[in-house]
Amino acid sequence: MKLLVIGATGMIGSRIVDEALSRGHEVVAATRNPDKIQPRAGLTAERLDVTDVKRLGELAAGVDTVISATSPRSSGNPEAEAVSYASALIEALGKTRLVMVGGAGSLNLPDGTPVADVVPDVYAAEARAMRTAYERIKASDLDYTVQAPAGEIAPGERTGQFRLQTDILLTDADGNSRISAEDFAVALLNEVEQPQFRRQLFTAAY
Repeated sequence: MKLLVIGATGMIGSRIVDEALSRGHEVVAATRNPDKIQPRAGLTAERLDVTDVKRLGELAAGVDTVISATSPRSSGNPEAEAVSYASALIEALGKTRLVMVGGAGSLNLPDGTPVADVVPDVYAAEARAMRTAYERIKASDLDYTVQAPAGEIAPGERTGQFRLQTDILLTDADGNSRISAEDFAVALLNEVEQPQFRRQLFTAAY
């Protein structure tokens, strides 16, 4: 399978690239700084600004699935950035499948409260922005899946062991919601290869 990974140099995106290559997929790694990408077999680096609809469409037309792993952090206006980001994907992708890394703020608590409404203030703007991006993707005609991380995601161990859920934040017996970026990538590539959540939001956590 040929995959376009947008945001390929980020903490999550880089691990998605690693996981995809380990499974034998051909990867087009797209980023604003392709010089940061180390050459490897099966990997092609491309320069991309995700709001460049024409270039995004050209790259998407040549792959089986687009994996978008960017966050609205570069402009200082997460809401506007998320809207531009989602709008570009909707306009550019056409019938190409999208698997998008969302935010935990797009999930709900078991009582229905949006996680974006209860996160610490330092994360609130980005959480709301990512939820907005998800809602725009959901309202589109795209063949999409959005995978939201657990409440905490960080570099760690690849275990291959985790739980899946649709739109509810997963927690363990102690109330913690976490997953390693490596296992998040495993769950995402599993979904790419064997879709279970077409036109849905889902999450993975321990």
